Amino acid sequence: MIEKFLARTEFDSYEDFKANYRLNIPENFNFAFDVIDEWARLDPKKPALVWVDGDGHEERLTFHDLMLRSNQAANFFAHYGIQKGDFVLLILKQRIEAWVCMLALHKLGAVVIPATFQLMPHDIEYRCNKANIRMICCVNEPELLHNIAQVRTQCHKLEQVAVVGGQIPSDCLDFRAEVQKHSTDFARPAGAQATCNDDLMLAYFSSGTTGMPKMIVHNYIYPLGHITTAHYWHQVQEGQLHFVSADSGWAKFGWGKIYGQWICGAVIVAYDTEGRFEPLHLLETLQRLRPATFCAPPTVYRFLIKEDLSNYDLSSLKKCTTAGEPLNPEVFYQFKRATGLEITEGFGQSETTVIIANFPWMPVKPGSTGKFSPLYDLDIVDENGNSCEDGIVGTIVVKNLDKQRPAGLLVEYYKDDAVNAEAFANNMYSTGDTAWRDGDGYIWFVGRNDDVIKCSGYRIGPFEVESALLTHPAVLECAVTAAPDPVRGQVVKATVVLARGWEGSDLLKKELQNHVKKETAPYKYPRIVEFVTELPKTISGKIKRKEIRLADQDK
Repeated sequence: MIEKFLARTEFDSYEDFKANYRLNIPENFNFAFDVIDEWARLDPKKPALVWVDGDGHEERLTFHDLMLRSNQAANFFAHYGIQKGDFVLLILKQRIEAWVCMLALHKLGAVVIPATFQLMPHDIEYRCNKANIRMICCVNEPELLHNIAQVRTQCHKLEQVAVVGGQIPSDCLDFRAEVQKHSTDFARPAGAQATCNDDLMLAYFSSGTTGMPKMIVHNYIYPLGHITTAHYWHQVQEGQLHFVSADSGWAKFGWGKIYGQWICGAVIVAYDTEGRFEPLHLLETLQRLRPATFCAPPTVYRFLIKEDLSNYDLSSLKKCTTAGEPLNPEVFYQFKRATGLEITEGFGQSETTVIIANFPWMPVKPGSTGKFSPLYDLDIVDENGNSCEDGIVGTIVVKNLDKQRPAGLLVEYYKDDAVNAEAFANNMYSTGDTAWRDGDGYIWFVGRNDDVIKCSGYRIGPFEVESALLTHPAVLECAVTAAPDPVRGQVVKATVVLARGWEGSDLLKKELQNHVKKETAPYKYPRIVEFVTELPKTISGKIKRKEIRLADQDK
C-alpha cells in the first residue's frame, strides 16, 4: 500500500532518506475509503485489529469487518444529522468503537475530536462550545455520564449523546443497538459532500495547563504524514501485530494506533484495560499476543525494567520505540541488557507527525532523540529566528512554510488568531520545544520553553537532571521542575518515586543530591528533593511537570 503514496520506499542511508523522501498525495484522499476499504477489497480476510481487555477477552477484526462496521456507523451518524464539517466528540477509551467511529466520521467528512474520559464538566462544556459539537459518543462510565449531564444544556449545539455498552440513560442513544439498525452499505459521498484534502478531519485539544486549551486542527492528508512514523520509525511489518500503549483520547493514538500503521498493513492491538497500567499484565499480554513491534512512553519502560524480564518470552519483538518525553539513557541501557533490544526514540507533537527520530540507517546515541525527519524543513533557531550553531540550545522550528506545507503539520489553532500569530511567525512554525544539535546531526532534547529552569543565571533542562537521578538504584521515576526561590528566582526541584525496598529520608535526599553532582554539572543538582508515591500523569503515561510546578507556586 505505501508504494502508492511514496516516490521511493527504500533508501541506502539517512542522507539518501533525507534528500529523496517524497510523498505522492492523491487528490481528495480519504483514509477510510482509500486505505481501509481498499485493503478490504484487495483481501477480505486481511487482519486489522486485535482487541483484548484486562480480563483476557479477545476479539479479532479484518479490514473487511472494519469497512462494514464503519459503513453502519456512518449511516447511523447521518441518520442523526451529522454531515460534512460537523464536529463530533469521541470519548471511547480503547473500545473497538473508537476505531469504527473515527473511520465512519472520516467517510462522512465530519471532524473527529478524540478526548480522554478524565474530562471534568467545565472541560466538556468548553470543548462543546469552542467547536460547536453536535454529538458526543462515549463509553458508559457513571462519572463521565454525570459530568456530561451537568453541562449538557449549556452546550449550545449539542444534540445527541450516544453511549457504548451497559445500561443506557433515558436521554441518551444506545450506540450499539442503534448502529445495528443501519445498512452495511455506504456510498462514497460525491459533489459538495465529498471530502477534499484541505477539509478539516481531526482536532485535538491541548492540555491547557497554563490557559484555556488550544484546539489543534488537521486536514485529510494528515494520515499520510504518519507513513514516516510507522514505516521508518516504528518499522511496523505488514500482517504483524503492533502494540502501542495509548488511550484513544490522545494524539499518540493517531500516531501509533490507526493511520500510518494501517497504511502499512500492520495489525493494531487494542489494549483495553480501562486506563490501568499493570507492568506484569502488560508483560503477560506481550508474551501471549507476540507482537513484532512495541511503542510506549518512557514511564512504561521505567516500570518494565524493574521487573525480572527473563521470566517472559519477548522474542517476538523486533523493534521497540518510545515517545511522549525524552528517554533517559539509564532506561535504554537496562532494557537492552535485559532484552537485547534498543529502544529508539521519536519526537513530535499533537500538532505534527514524527519530526525527529532514530531512523534505521543510524546508530543510536542513548539520550538523543535522533535526527530530523525528511518530511519537514526543520531547524533549531535562537530568539531572533537565526539558525543556532551546533551545541547551542534553541527552539525547534519548521521553516519555509510558503514553499512546503508538510503533510502532518496542523492547519491552525482553531479560532485563535493570537496563538496562530505567535506560533506561525516569520514563515515558521515554532514547536516551543528547545534542543541542541551535535556535530553528527543528532538532536538532544532540553525541554519545553516553559519547563527550562532559570537559576542564578543558568538555564537548566530537566531531562539531564532526571537522567542523572535515574542512575541511582533508589529512583524508580522522577520529575524535575522549577520551584520558586526568593533569592535565586527559581531552584531545581526533584519529585521522586522510590523503587521497592527504599524509604525516603533526609539522608537519602543528601545522597541523591551528591549523586547528581557527580553525574552532571554540580550547579544542576536539585536543591529540593520531595518523595512521593506517584507522579501526576496523563492517561498515556506522560509526566505532568506543569502540575507540579503550579502546585509549588501556590504554596
